Amino acid sequence: MNKIVTLDEFIIRSEKETPHSSGSFSRLLRDIGIAAKIVNREVNKAGLVNILGVEGSTNSTGDDVQKLDMFTNEKFIETLSYSGEVCGIASEENQDFIPVKNATNTGNYVVVMDPLDGSSNIDVNVSVGTIFGIYKRVSDPNKPCIIEDFLQKGSQMVAAGYILYGTSTLLVYSTGNGLNGFTLDPSIGEFCLSHKNIQMPIAGNYYSVNQGYYLKFDLEMRRYIDHCSDLNYRLRYIGSMVSDIHRIMFQGGIFLYPNTRKYPKGKLRLLYECYPMSFLIEQAGGTALTCKLERVLDLEIKSLHQTSSIVMGSRDMVRDMKEFVEKYGVVV
Repeated sequence: MNKIVTLDEFIIRSEKETPHSSGSFSRLLRDIGIAAKIVNREVNKAGLVNILGVEGSTNSTGDDVQKLDMFTNEKFIETLSYSGEVCGIASEENQDFIPVKNATNTGNYVVVMDPLDGSSNIDVNVSVGTIFGIYKRVSDPNKPCIIEDFLQKGSQMVAAGYILYGTSTLLVYSTGNGLNGFTLDPSIGEFCLSHKNIQMPIAGNYYSVNQGYYLKFDLEMRRYIDHCSDLNYRLRYIGSMVSDIHRIMFQGGIFLYPNTRKYPKGKLRLLYECYPMSFLIEQAGGTALTCKLERVLDLEIKSLHQTSSIVMGSRDMVRDMKEFVEKYGVVV
C-alpha cells in the first residue's frame, strides 16, 4: 500500500531538496492550501447560506460580481495577509493591488489571482476554480510593495496553480520543476498527492471554445475550428477556464479564447488567468500562445488588468493551429 503524502509533507520534502531555502515560500504555499479548504467548504454549501447569485456590482472588466466571488476574494486576501510571507496581492476583483501591511514589510512575494474563475456557473452547480500565480518582489524589501512587483512577465513567475472545486477538490501547482496535483480528502481535511508529475498528451480529441462567437473570430480561427469539426474532435466548453483546462491537461486537447471584434486584444486577463495557466500548461509539456503566435509567458505587461487572446493545450494541436494562422492570418 502506497503511503499517503499530504500537501504539507510534499512541500516540506521539496523544501529540503532546495538549497538555501528559507521556508517562507513553503509557508506561502501551505497558506494557499488553507484558503482553498475554507473556500471549498463554502462552495459546497453555498445554497444553504445565501451566497449564491449576483452581488450587485461589476469588477474591473465589467463582469457581474457574484456573491461567492467576493467571499472567495476576501478569504484569500485575509489568509495571505496574515501569513506574513507576502507584501502585496493583486486580484481580478480589485481595481488596484493591495499592499499587505505587516510589522516589518519583509514579505518576499506577491500573489496574483482570479479568486473564483467561472463564477457565472455557480448558480447551476457547475465546477468553478481559483487561479493563482506567485512572483518574487523586485522592490526594496524594507518598504511597501509597488506596482512593478506585479508587472513582471509570466516567465518570471516562481510558482502558479489552480484549485478546482468540483465533485472532488483538486489543487494543482508547479514551482517550475514539474506539475503535481493534490485531491482534498474530506475525511482528514488534507490535500493528498494524487497526480504526480503530470504530463499532458501531445494530442487529443477535444477542443474547447465558445463557438457561439464563431462569426466574430478572425478568419484563421474560424478555419481552424472548421478543421477540428472536420476531424470529429469533440467540442467541450464549460465556461470555467479551470474546468476546461483541467480536462485537456489529462485527456489532451486545445483551449481557444480568440480575440473578437468587440475585444480585439482578447478578453482574458493576462496577469490573473493567462500567465498562470500558461505556466502550468508548459510544465505539463504543452504549449501556450496568443492568436498572433506569441509565447504568452514572454508577453510584456503594462497594466494590472491587461487582456490577451490565448490558445493553449497539447503540443501537436497547438502546432496545427499555428499552421492555420500562418496560412490564413496576418501575423504582426
